[in-house]
Amino acid sequence: MEALTHNLLLTILLLLASLSPIAAQEDGIEIYSFTMDTRIISRFSRTTITSIVVNRAKKAQQATFQVEMPPKAFITNFSMTIDGVTYPGKLKEKAAMTRGQHGRVIETTEKRLEQFHVSVNVDPAANATFELVYEELLKRHLGKYELMLMVQPQQLVKQLKVDIYIIEPQGISSLENDITFMTKNLEDALTKTQNKTEVHIAFKPSLAQQQKEPRKLNTVVDGKFIVRYDVDRGTAAGGIQIENGYFVHNFAPTELPVLPKNIVFLIDKSGSMAGRKIKKTKAALIKILDDLRPEDHFNMITFSGHVTRWKPVLVPALDEHLKQAKIFLSNTPALGVTNVNGAVLAAVSMLDESNKKKELPEGSVSMIILLTDGDSTEGETKLQKIHENVKAAIRGRYHLFCLGFGFDINYVFLERLALDNGGMARHIFEGLDAELQLQDFYQEVANPLLTKVEFQYPDDAVELLTKDSFGVFFKGSELVVAGKLKPQVQDLPSAHVRGKSSNQTFTFQIEVNTTNEEKDFQRGKNISHSFLERLWAYLTIQQLQEKVVLASGSELQRLEARAVNLSLNFNFLTPFVNMIVNKPKDQDQPQLAEKPVEIDHEKLKIEQTRPGRLRFQRKRIMIQQPTEPRRSPPALEPRLSSLEEASPTSVSSTESFRSKERAPHFMLALITPNADSKEFLCVDIKGSPYRSLSLISDPVQGIEVTGKYKDFMDTFSWIQVSYRSPEVQVYVTQNNIAVIRGHGQERKSNSFQWHRAFYFGLNGLKMTLENRVLMLRAPQKVTIGLVSLNNLTPELRLFLLDPGYFSEKVSGVLGQFYQDLYCSSLANNKLELKVMGNTYTMTKKFVVDYQDGGESASMPRLLCWSLEHSLKDGKTS
Repeated sequence: MEALTHNLLLTILLLLASLSPIAAQEDGIEIYSFTMDTRIISRFSRTTITSIVVNRAKKAQQATFQVEMPPKAFITNFSMTIDGVTYPGKLKEKAAMTRGQHGRVIETTEKRLEQFHVSVNVDPAANATFELVYEELLKRHLGKYELMLMVQPQQLVKQLKVDIYIIEPQGISSLENDITFMTKNLEDALTKTQNKTEVHIAFKPSLAQQQKEPRKLNTVVDGKFIVRYDVDRGTAAGGIQIENGYFVHNFAPTELPVLPKNIVFLIDKSGSMAGRKIKKTKAALIKILDDLRPEDHFNMITFSGHVTRWKPVLVPALDEHLKQAKIFLSNTPALGVTNVNGAVLAAVSMLDESNKKKELPEGSVSMIILLTDGDSTEGETKLQKIHENVKAAIRGRYHLFCLGFGFDINYVFLERLALDNGGMARHIFEGLDAELQLQDFYQEVANPLLTKVEFQYPDDAVELLTKDSFGVFFKGSELVVAGKLKPQVQDLPSAHVRGKSSNQTFTFQIEVNTTNEEKDFQRGKNISHSFLERLWAYLTIQQLQEKVVLASGSELQRLEARAVNLSLNFNFLTPFVNMIVNKPKDQDQPQLAEKPVEIDHEKLKIEQTRPGRLRFQRKRIMIQQPTEPRRSPPALEPRLSSLEEASPTSVSSTESFRSKERAPHFMLALITPNADSKEFLCVDIKGSPYRSLSLISDPVQGIEVTGKYKDFMDTFSWIQVSYRSPEVQVYVTQNNIAVIRGHGQERKSNSFQWHRAFYFGLNGLKMTLENRVLMLRAPQKVTIGLVSLNNLTPELRLFLLDPGYFSEKVSGVLGQFYQDLYCSSLANNKLELKVMGNTYTMTKKFVVDYQDGGESASMPRLLCWSLEHSLKDGKTS
């Protein structure tokens, strides 16, 4: 009996030991409940994410709510409830923003998603509830509608649930799930019920099912929860739904022949494409060539400073030509500058010549696919002039598709170029799946079915139509038109769609019957009765965004004003408005939520912040965190002796603070005779936009620092710090950080984002990220600080501490300043600096000191010796 009792007690103790870590979170903040609820009706989705957290610690703790969402989604509501008091987010015009609203909370991630991130302090034993709601019109892609939810609770959750309801009056023809974190242990947590027009998918894992390992806090639930489906199509003319005075028309005919196409591939082979970019491009194009049909015609043009035609004319996609094209691709190096204007005009000329000779099939679709990673630096370089030249050459006859490769491209220019010439633009993010992104884009445009598609409705029945004419319709996609019925009109009796296929004009007619569909809509659980009105508003704003890209002057102001009104009326967080995220009065200032958009570099050059105008940016996020005091450089052997002879008091601090302060590209700690005197040299660089610069090279220290300057942004698009021992590369862009260890099959990498603090140690090398400052420290080595300034557009900066550890063999654009320096005094408290055969003039002035990070406006100022002229490739410009 005693043995039995002992065994039972032991079993209970083991069970309690295995369960206790699940409930007790290390940081004191426990996510008690995390739910994601999505309702879809007629492709329009509404997702509500609710997180309830409890502070189990004995002191106040910071609770963080962080979720990722699709970039096309519009946030419609965010609120925090703390100790029973609700703090709702409020939409306002951008012109109505006030000072002091810091801590921006939305950014674009490397996964091409948008991340919402907010933190708040929670008292001991108190709780907080976060609720975020966003809406999106699902796009039909390669024959499927796709809902993608990012389920990332980041810890074990007692009540974790995902609910998805779908109602499609046309009927659901296919349905599939793709859950990236699914395991055999989680299969029982997933349930699915379905009838002809409705689907309910539920995912409710227990704590044990969530655990990655027994008695560990790590959760296996971390990734994408994807639902793909399609609908029945009773008629080729599509389906029309009417509800509460609004209608939507979905058009996606399937029984049509694929039109032959004529494609000219324009491939940027400039020096900036070297390495992974050109390798991925070649691999993707080789697979794309295999997908061409014999009736298709194609050609390739590679360009850097010069334009090279593979063939003088387009040729049929026969095996012989495809084989030759692949050889041409494999022998294409990446070298030189970029001539976008010459390349596109050459492609247009090639299509013109083939059409003139009647070498292309009748009724075929002609398109140009441009792939580039940078601005034009050769030939015509003015973007507006390139735009005008291309539009005048194409004259609406061909479709131009622009693919922008990498993070530092001028995407708005490519989008403007494509939209104004019958195509679209796509951002190809540099990463392991870049090849798949390129292939995926091609599949979207590979099978044209109709051209010159027009939707027609009775003039006396409808108003406020969204876009109702389209240049081309591709297989697997869908054309969507929404509108409002005029007052007193209860029904839409019929509609027509006209389009061309080869030399034939097709007319599709649909008779509308709304009785059954109204009943289907009414069965939707908790779906807004005005969902079609919201769908119409959503689609209208999306199309206004495209029009804004092309507009200017009074037309631009009119479009922006309409977009602002729609955004405020329907409570959509769009690029035209902001959301103020309020917090308790005793905590941080209100935070600013802005919809990330691509930066328009042309407008950025002309005007930084013109009153009343929309300011474009890709990324806006800053969460204040405690700062860590930086180390002072040790007293080491002097190399510079004249700095102390110039008096810093001769500089007018008022003048410096108000008119001359800025954040220099580089702040270099200098080695002075007095160890207590900390002097810095501030340097700006204007490098070549198409090749990287060697900033620092020290073979004794085993440190290499390189970077690439982006002239239209006056910043560096990337900086890389490489260590020989341990073998580590730290690669930073304006938005992301990558830490790469080893090489070949032993190569491993980790990715981080600037706003999330971390500590990383490896064989003596310590990496600390805090307040958007990444510190790299190692014993007996120079300390390197990398900074992402949270300005209108994020900007990279670098500073150096402990410079006495550099060896006498240090070199590079910055490294030269740690060789033997010779200084002499000039008039007006200036110094003349001679190093490595170059002569520079320095003055002492106040600059923004970014060494501790934080918001740019609140950073301290520092007296710094500054070169009067920027360096260009190591010499003064």
